[in-house]
Amino acid sequence: MNITKEQIDDLNAVVKVAISKEDYQDKVDKILKDYRKQANIPGFRKGQVPMGLIKKQYGKAVLVDEVNKLIQDNLNNYLTEEKLDVLGNPLPKQQDNFNWDEEEFSFEFELGLAPEFEVNLKTKKSIPHYKIVADKKMVSEQVDRIKRQYGKLVNKSEIEKGFEVTGTFTNEEEEINHKTTIELDKIKTKKSLDSLLGKKVGDKVTLKTKGLFKEAYLLSGALGIAREKADGLDIQVDFTIEEINDREAAALDQGLFDRLFGEGAVSSEADMRAKIKEDAEKQFEQQADQKLLNDVTERLIEAVKFELPVEFLQKWIQRTGEKQLSEAEAKDEYENSEKGLRYQLIEGKIIKDHNIELQFDELKEFAKGFIKSQMAQYGQTNPKDEELEPIVMRVLSNQDEVKRLSEQLMSKKLLDLYKEKANLKVKEVTYDNFVKEVYG
Repeated sequence: MNITKEQIDDLNAVVKVAISKEDYQDKVDKILKDYRKQANIPGFRKGQVPMGLIKKQYGKAVLVDEVNKLIQDNLNNYLTEEKLDVLGNPLPKQQDNFNWDEEEFSFEFELGLAPEFEVNLKTKKSIPHYKIVADKKMVSEQVDRIKRQYGKLVNKSEIEKGFEVTGTFTNEEEEINHKTTIELDKIKTKKSLDSLLGKKVGDKVTLKTKGLFKEAYLLSGALGIAREKADGLDIQVDFTIEEINDREAAALDQGLFDRLFGEGAVSSEADMRAKIKEDAEKQFEQQADQKLLNDVTERLIEAVKFELPVEFLQKWIQRTGEKQLSEAEAKDEYENSEKGLRYQLIEGKIIKDHNIELQFDELKEFAKGFIKSQMAQYGQTNPKDEELEPIVMRVLSNQDEVKRLSEQLMSKKLLDLYKEKANLKVKEVTYDNFVKEVYG
């Protein structure tokens, strides 16, 4: 077998594979002999079928199969040995006069080659690195929420602002009949709120569902219907009042501090506010990091310039999908995926240039940290290593989980690199301002 490469330009090449009879004949003969041993053809004893008949029936199919295997194995080895960085897969060129009855064969494959380029993380224009702070207003709002959440319910005879009201929503036509508790602070329209204020147990109030709550998602739970049905629902419902309560704020004492943060961790309101601020800013850091990762990605795609073998890639997309695409469809598909391909190449170059690797031990530790954070959400704040070990190994035995965690760990490593090397400008903002700037 002989494999040669013809360089068309920097991004395109053609590989020629020449196969002679000596490359495949021994393998083909062995397979046909095995077929003869097992062949069960009427008129012949098993294992005694003439080889000529075996070759007539199976020879061409075996030949084609073995030649294709030879091509696949040797072409892959060639690309590896020659260190050719290809995009997509080699595409076989059409050969109009190809004849499987010949003894020697020649095949040609088009290659799309990855471009050579450099990545400078110090882009000319700086990238904002948001530091989201929890301001006094946010911390105070959280303290008030905690005081209400852990406060004591006090039964009242008449509805006033800030109360909680339990009752039943009904609408016969829509088959709504659902008991629920609503917080008056969550009511959006003044008209709906005014219709509830001053009412007593046993009173019935008619409310419009459209825009009833400040957060639209609350409507489905209040009415006991599916979210899809609640979205855009514009009807009138009756609300029969069954119980009226005010929530008396909890005292900020040591008992509450211990319940919230663990025994002895917080001993004053000032400590509590500092802890709330610290915890909130840790959560905000994840959002800021994701924003930074997205921004660096966009800036690198914009800043790092290189050509791609566009014609080859469009042809590859056209031929290798689940179904054959038209040229126009393949062009559209390429345009939709080009940005992602460019960053994939840029990211690969960064990983190579900075020798970023994933070791099993660090993936294991990363998985352990992920599991600990999950357990903390359910109140298990300090699991022991002997508890974590079997869970970690079970997670890492799942290939989908390994892939997902590996991608997350690689993103973290890249993010750490960007924080160290990229041209960043720290921008301190409140959470509300971050949301306005980022999401409009």
